[in-house]
Amino acid sequence: MTGGAEGNAGSGWPELPYDSWRDTLATVHRFAQLVGKIRLAAAPRRNHWWNVPFHVTGRGITTRPMGDPGSVESMFTIDFDFLDHRLDLTTVVGRRWAFPLAGRSVADFSRELTRGLAAVGVTVRPARPHPFDLPDARRPFAEDDEHATYDAAAVTRYWQTLSRVNLLLEEFAGNWAGKTSPVHHFWHTLDIAVTRISDRHVDLGPDVDPVTREAYSRELISSGFWFGDDTFPEAAFYSYTAPEPAGLADEPLHPVGARWTDRGGSHLAVLTYDDARRLPDLRGAVLDFYERAFQAGASRAGWDLSRDVSVDGITDPRAGTPHRP
Repeated sequence: MTGGAEGNAGSGWPELPYDSWRDTLATVHRFAQLVGKIRLAAAPRRNHWWNVPFHVTGRGITTRPMGDPGSVESMFTIDFDFLDHRLDLTTVVGRRWAFPLAGRSVADFSRELTRGLAAVGVTVRPARPHPFDLPDARRPFAEDDEHATYDAAAVTRYWQTLSRVNLLLEEFAGNWAGKTSPVHHFWHTLDIAVTRISDRHVDLGPDVDPVTREAYSRELISSGFWFGDDTFPEAAFYSYTAPEPAGLADEPLHPVGARWTDRGGSHLAVLTYDDARRLPDLRGAVLDFYERAFQAGASRAGWDLSRDVSVDGITDPRAGTPHRP
């Protein structure tokens, strides 16, 4: 194996050409949105919608436990297992329902999930069981027989990549002690991200929708990774600052190949996955990309960068050399 992206494939970062799993991605995205809407309906509300995304597990992604803490019978978790390719629904009292993911349309998935919820005694249902912000948003999941492709090998590659990016973002998150989101996987656009948030409020105006209003109520800089869509058919690492300060896109980015892209009046810092795989040190290059983009946004927005320094997850320098028993 020599040269280019193939030369670095031994580092464990698989190929993810968008066109090779486009149909599978569309199916899995809708599976995830349906389960995510159950999470939205069943989880306690948190600022910036942090209650809603999935978290990565050792086998796939999870909703985490949800339900009414006052009633142990109502508490449950839904897990996607991307090694055995099944959905697992488990209650705290031990009731279980599982079914395979392969060979199902979104409509089949919806019906089986509904059966499973009823079988284990969970009464929560999504408020609006339709895709969110997708081309078929007006069609209920239960009527979607179009999306039915499930390439198990491609899904495992997606999850393995997600897991590695998760750890990169956890490492990046450790260098900031200010308000920071969890590293979490959004079912809206199927990206994974961590967000650093300042203490400055943002006036979004009266016409902004409630979802956007809560997500962007404070100045923030988000760093993440997504798997591509029809408008940008490449997997990529990204960063953006919201609201965008003047001159942000004039700031230099690193490594070679990283660039600012216009996204309709604002700019996204992008390092495509294939460009990153060609580099001799993907981990170092991506962490540098995130840090350069963060520094660009924070300095242009006037953040106090000295206040929230946290080197390698340590805020007190004296804590860096712990005494061992």
